[in-house]
Amino acid sequence: MTEFPKVLMIIGGVLLIIGVFMQFIGKLPGDIVFKKGNTTIFFPIVTCIVISIVLSLIFSFLGRFK
Repeated sequence: MTEFPKVLMIIGGVLLIIGVFMQFIGKLPGDIVFKKGNTTIFFPIVTCIVISIVLSLIFSFLGRFK
């Protein structure tokens, strides 16, 4: 049971880092934004593609060491 708090802290730290990173990368050209009155809808299409490519490269690189 002593490992569970450590795992929660690591997950929280990773989510914090991802949140800070998304502040900078979340406004790429190609992302779709609809603004109408007080409502804003944001579709980060290009951001998702970039994140997918980066994660694929990282996991591919890490998979070669097994």
